Amino acid sequence: MIDKDIIGTGHWIFAGITIAAFIVFLFWSYKKDAPVHKVSYKGISMFLLVILIIFFVLFIFKRLF
Repeated sequence: MIDKDIIGTGHWIFAGITIAAFIVFLFWSYKKDAPVHKVSYKGISMFLLVILIIFFVLFIFKRLF
């Protein structure tokens, strides 16, 4: 178990700044690659919808039987 006294305020500030920078970089990279994603992943939304429906149907059948 980690002693709570070891992790100070500076650690939490560093962790928050690092997470914020990572999220900003993630959105910046996605925005930069968005035109490529539109071409490469054209039918992915329909595929994900079908997978979600299959999981939902399996969940319902599992609960019924």
